[in-house]
Amino acid sequence: MQFDNKTIVVTGGTGALGAAVADAIIALGGRCVVPVHRRQEPVAGKAVEYIEGVDLTDEAAVESFYQKVGPLWGSIHAAGGFAMGPIAEMKKADFDKMMSMNAVAAFLCCREAIKRMRAGGGGGRIVNVAAKTAVHPVGGMTAYVASKAAVTAMTQALAEEVAKDGIWVNAVLPSIMDTPANRATFPAGTDFSRWPSVADVAQTIVFLASPENKVTRGGLVPVYGKS
Repeated sequence: MQFDNKTIVVTGGTGALGAAVADAIIALGGRCVVPVHRRQEPVAGKAVEYIEGVDLTDEAAVESFYQKVGPLWGSIHAAGGFAMGPIAEMKKADFDKMMSMNAVAAFLCCREAIKRMRAGGGGGRIVNVAAKTAVHPVGGMTAYVASKAAVTAMTQALAEEVAKDGIWVNAVLPSIMDTPANRATFPAGTDFSRWPSVADVAQTIVFLASPENKVTRGGLVPVYGKS
């Protein structure tokens, strides 16, 4: 795979998964642009372009960000949030927050990316990050599951709408990924080898976003490992 100076947006590019995706794209010759909400120090050694002050749930901010990016080949949406708790204790604000951070942010980024790709006339690739629980729900995560299920439905609908433009839209559905933060929340004795590594999930995303992906669109791609 080679990206040959193609520009790729990676939301959530300072998190574990987004950073791994950005690293892989840059190693393959791509230009990687990451929106950040608050000012922060770039990760040392990363040849990433950061654009600050971008709230991905704010329509005007997302529009402005994509206008600054320039000609666009790919947009990968790894930003999002997670919350869990019993339904009886969940407030409307909790539900709204999950829908905003996951579904609304993905919607706005997809919309603006498609505008830029259409303007360029050369097609493009969009990859949303949903979750295994979007298709295999578990209890205690109602708002999160609903928000990620919205991402999967949107992915499939958009894939049909923009195929004529040569824009492929897919989503990956990770299970629990093997990160230090995730390990810290599980008890001793958990078999972490069953979880997919961040690097392996990133590699799947990078393929779907690459010019080498010539036929896969509308996919909800499981990246479960053994879990």
